[in-house]
Amino acid sequence: MVKQAQEQNLTSDEHFTVDGAWVEAWASLKSFQRKDQEKQPPDDPGPTVNFHGEARCNETHESTTDPDALLARKGSGKEAKLSYNANLLVENRNGLIVNTEVFQANGTAERDAALVMLEQIPGQNRATVGADKGYDTKDFVAECRNLKVTPHVAQNVKRNGGSAVDGRTTRHAGYAIRQRKRKRIEESFGWLKTIALMSKVRHRGIHKVGWVFTFAAAAYNLVRMRNLLSPAVQAA
Repeated sequence: MVKQAQEQNLTSDEHFTVDGAWVEAWASLKSFQRKDQEKQPPDDPGPTVNFHGEARCNETHESTTDPDALLARKGSGKEAKLSYNANLLVENRNGLIVNTEVFQANGTAERDAALVMLEQIPGQNRATVGADKGYDTKDFVAECRNLKVTPHVAQNVKRNGGSAVDGRTTRHAGYAIRQRKRKRIEESFGWLKTIALMSKVRHRGIHKVGWVFTFAAAAYNLVRMRNLLSPAVQAA
């Protein structure tokens, strides 16, 4: 799919955007039980699990139906859910998805997945990547530069120690362009979550979830390419 888009000159091979989002796993909170306790019989008809007053975390608990799913919350005050971290690498010319990765929903999953996808960009030419403030860390910025990728990430000036991105990067006109372009990745996530029903996956296990997420991304590209190659768009 990506190769077809490249042959039609629909993709950029230099400028990209990366982002991640949590998708809810197909596992209930009742399945999130202590790792050292005796497994509940699968044919038990009654609600025998009582979590009242019990502190649950990923170090001591896991889902009995989907052990790869981790307990995570989208923000302060939000409900914690068993989730996966789904990530996209999008090219900036037409917003086509060029790579996907699904990681467990831990604290560094988005940055780790981004580096994996950036490392797979073909060719030896220097590229750029736009990203939000969550990627503004010294380790991520340094590793991007090691990969010959210029990190055009949004500055998090409130972070301890200040932003890892300084004026040597932000003074260039391309930085402002990448900050505008990076917001288009939300269109991809919006389609995947609403049209492709990826807000809550129907598969269990990180490999199956990764497969179905990649399949949905390919479907998004098909729709996007159809629109880009339609006579009305080409005439414009």
